[in-house]
Amino acid sequence: MKTITPQDIAPPFARYSHAVEIPPGARTLVCSGQLGISPEMEVPDGAQAQTALCFENIGAILREAGMDYADIVRINAFVTDRAHLAGYMAARDRFTGTPPPASTLMIVSGFARPEFVVEIEVIAARV
Repeated sequence: MKTITPQDIAPPFARYSHAVEIPPGARTLVCSGQLGISPEMEVPDGAQAQTALCFENIGAILREAGMDYADIVRINAFVTDRAHLAGYMAARDRFTGTPPPASTLMIVSGFARPEFVVEIEVIAARV
C-alpha cells in the first residue's frame, strides 16, 4: 500500500494518512461498524476500553479473512462526545501500523444503545 500525504496541504491533525492507494489486484475487505461489546455481550465503560474491544473484534474479522491490522487502509470512527477523543486515539494507535491508515473521526449523537460511545468500521486490503 502506498500512502499519499501531499506537502502542499496541511499535515494530518493526528496519527493518520491523508490517503492510501490500494494497488491493482489487491483483495479488499469492507468491515461493518463494530461496537465495544464482548462475545458475552458485556460493554466496558469508557471510550478507551470500548475502542480496544472494537479493534479486537475487527482483528477477529481480519484474521478470518487471512488479514491483520497492518492491512487496514481506512478507518471510519464515531464517538458520542469530544471528551472521548483522547481515549479513542490512545487505543486506536495500539492497533494501527506505520504508516497509519487513512482515517475519519466523527462525533455523533448516539448509537442503538446508550452505553455505546464508540463505533469503528474499517476497509482492509492485501496484495
